[in-house]
Amino acid sequence: MAQKPKITLPTKQQIIAALENDDTIKGRRDLAKAFNIKGAMRTPFKQLLREMKQEGLMAKSGVNPIKQGNHLPSVSVLEIPHDADPEHLIAYPVKWNEALSKKPNILVESSPRSKIAPAAGDRILARIISSSNDGDYKAKTIKILDKQRLNQIGIVRLDNEGARLIPITRKQREMRISKDGLLDAQSGDLVEVEVKPVGRLMIPSAKITKVIGNPQSEGAVSMIAIHNLEIPHIFPEEVLKAAQQLKPASKKGREDWRDIPFITIDPASAKDHDDAVYATPDNNKNNIGGYKVLIAIADVATYVKSGSIIDKEAYLRGNSTYFPDMVVPMLPENISNNLCSLIESEDRPAMALEMIFDNAGKKIAHSFHRILMRSHAKLSYQQAQAAIDGKPDNITKPLLDDILKPLWAAYKIMAKGRDRRKPLELDLPERKIELDKDGMVKRITIPPRLEAHRLIEEMMIMANVCAAQTLEQNNSALLYRVHDQPGSEKLIALREFLSSLKMSFIKSDVVRTEHFNQTLKKAKDTQNKEQVNEMILRSQSQAEYSPINLGHFGLNLERYAHFTSPIRRYSDLIIHRALISALKLGNDGLDEQDMSRMAQTGTHLSFTERRSMSAERETNDRLVAYFMASKMGATFAGRISGVTKSGLFVRLNETGADGFIPAATIGKDYYRYIEEQQAMIGERTGERFRLGDDVSVKLVEVAPLEGNMRFELLSKGEMVEPLGNRERGRYKARNRQKGKVRRKR
Repeated sequence: MAQKPKITLPTKQQIIAALENDDTIKGRRDLAKAFNIKGAMRTPFKQLLREMKQEGLMAKSGVNPIKQGNHLPSVSVLEIPHDADPEHLIAYPVKWNEALSKKPNILVESSPRSKIAPAAGDRILARIISSSNDGDYKAKTIKILDKQRLNQIGIVRLDNEGARLIPITRKQREMRISKDGLLDAQSGDLVEVEVKPVGRLMIPSAKITKVIGNPQSEGAVSMIAIHNLEIPHIFPEEVLKAAQQLKPASKKGREDWRDIPFITIDPASAKDHDDAVYATPDNNKNNIGGYKVLIAIADVATYVKSGSIIDKEAYLRGNSTYFPDMVVPMLPENISNNLCSLIESEDRPAMALEMIFDNAGKKIAHSFHRILMRSHAKLSYQQAQAAIDGKPDNITKPLLDDILKPLWAAYKIMAKGRDRRKPLELDLPERKIELDKDGMVKRITIPPRLEAHRLIEEMMIMANVCAAQTLEQNNSALLYRVHDQPGSEKLIALREFLSSLKMSFIKSDVVRTEHFNQTLKKAKDTQNKEQVNEMILRSQSQAEYSPINLGHFGLNLERYAHFTSPIRRYSDLIIHRALISALKLGNDGLDEQDMSRMAQTGTHLSFTERRSMSAERETNDRLVAYFMASKMGATFAGRISGVTKSGLFVRLNETGADGFIPAATIGKDYYRYIEEQQAMIGERTGERFRLGDDVSVKLVEVAPLEGNMRFELLSKGEMVEPLGNRERGRYKARNRQKGKVRRKR
C-alpha cells in the first residue's frame, strides 16, 4: 500500500512568496489550499499565520499586505543593513513596494541599559514610536529575529536536466538547478545559490550566483562555515582604499623607546605581531631581587579612528577568525600585517606598559605610555624555549644572556604571584591540524605546552589586569572581560557526577577556583583524570564582554580587561581608546557614543566571538571528517567524550576526531541515560558506558560536508548493578513529565 505524502508546514518565506506571486490567493482558505494543508495541520497553520501578523509580515485583516499599498504597521519587521553605522542604526521595512514609494529610514533607538542590542545585519521586530514630516521614523526593538536567508550553499551534482543541489547541513533541502542557472559550475563544486519558490506549491528552485570551489581544495572547507554563520569576509572597496591611504605614524607626541631591545615571541606561522616584551632587574635599592617588565602592544587606535569606515567594518567583524587553511582578519592587511604589526627592525607606534614586581612576584607599580618602538628580534615559541634549554640557534645565541635569560627570570618571579592567585588548573590537550599543499589534513598533533607559552601568557594576563585597574582608578568607561562563577544547577550536576566516581565536592554554592583545583589534583594520577577535567570545564560559565564587572572566576581575578590583542580583537581596541582618553595620551580615544554604547558593544562582541568559535569548530570537524573518510571500516581506540539520551559521543585518541554511537546500536540490552552518572546503563544487564571510559570503535559512516562521523561500539562496558524496577519507574515518570517516553525496540 502506497504511503500518503507527508504534509509539512511551509516556511514564512514560502508563504510571503506565494502571496506575492499568486494572484488567485484571496484569503486564508486559498492559502491553505495552495500548500495542501489538511486535517491536523490546520491548527498549527493558523498559528503560523497569527505569528506572521504579529511580526508585521501580514496585514491584520486579510492575508496579502502587498496589495493594500505601502503601510508601516505599529509593530513591523525591519532589516538593518550590514554596513549600518553602529552608533546610528538605520533600518528599513522588510516588506515595501518601492514602485509606490521609497523605503522610509527608520532610526532604531536603543538604551545603554537595554538587554536587547541589535547590530548591523540583524532582522528585528520593532515598535514604531514616532514619525517625522519627511517620512522617516523612529523605532524601538522588541526582539531580534532569526534571519531569513535567500542565499544558501551546497554541492552541485550535474545531470541531464541541469543539476541537483546537495545540502551541506541537515536543515537544508535538496533543490533543482536548471541548465541556465549553472554558471560554470562542475560536479562536486561548492556553490552559493539564490533560492526562489516557484509554482503553486512553492517548490524551491535554485540559481547559482557564485562558484566557491571544490570542497576538497584549499579554503573551500572554511567557506562553508563562513557562509553558514554569515561571517563578513570580503572587505568593501572603500575600506581597503582607506587602509591603503594610511601613512606610518610619526614620533610626535610619543616617548622614544626604540633603543629598548623588545622581542616578539609568537607561533612560527604568525603574520601579525600584537605584542613585544622585555625585562630587566629593577635597580631600585628598595626592591632587591625585583624585576621591571616592559610590554609594547600595537597602537591600532593611531590608524583606526572611532567612527571611521575602517572602524565600522572592524566593529562589524568583532574579531579575526582563524581556520587551519585561512584567516578572516578583523582589519585590512595593510594595517594588520604592516602598519600595526611589530615587525622586526621597523619603527612602530605602540601602547606600552611598565610593571614593577618584587622578588615574591607581587606587582608593586605600573604605568602606561604611548611610544615609538622597534622590535629587535622575531622569535617563535620553539626558538625561545630551545635557547633557554641550552640549544640556541644563530638568532637566539646573541640574545640569550641580555634578553632571554632576564625575561625568564622575571617570569619565574611572576609565577610566584600566579601560584598564590590559584587560577583554575584545567589540563585539556589542544590538537593542531596540519594541512598539506592542497589544503587537506596531513596530520593531527598535540603540540607540547612550553614554558615560553606560559611566560607570554602570564605577562599578557598581568597587562590586562593593569589596564582594568588604571581605567577604574580614572573612573573611565570600561569593557570588562568577565567570567562569572558557576551556577548552582551546574554545580549540582558536577557533584552528582563526582559522587558516582566516589569523589566529593564542596556542598556550598559559593565556590572558589581552589575547590576545583583540589578535585583536579585528586584525579590527576587516576583513570578518571580526563573525565573530571571535562566535567569541571562543562560546569564553568561562559566568558563574555560587559561594562559590569563580575570578575574573572577562571583566572581568579577581581578585575580583568582585554588589552593585548587589538589587531585581532575589537574589545582590546576599545580598551586602548579608553586608556588614551583617561590618561590624556592623545585625541583619538573614546568618544561619547563609544562610552554610552558599552553594553551594546559588549553584547555584540560576545556574539562575534561565539560565532568565530563555532566557525572554527565546524571547519575542524569537516577537515577531520574528510581525513577519516579514507579509513572507513577501520577500528580505533577512543574515549567517551559525551553522553546523551540519544547515544554516546566518542573522541579518538590519535586524531581527536569526534563521532557518535546511536543508543539503538549499543549492545543487546535497552540502555537508559542516567544523568547524574553521565552514563548509559543496560536495563537488564547493568552494563555501563560512562563519560571518560576507554572504548574501541569501528568507523561505519562519514559525512564530510556535515563534519559528522558514526561509530560502531566494539568494547564491553563495566558491569554494575542493573537498574531495578524502582529506578526504571523513576526514569519513566521523569520522562513522562517531559513528554519524551522512549519506545522499547
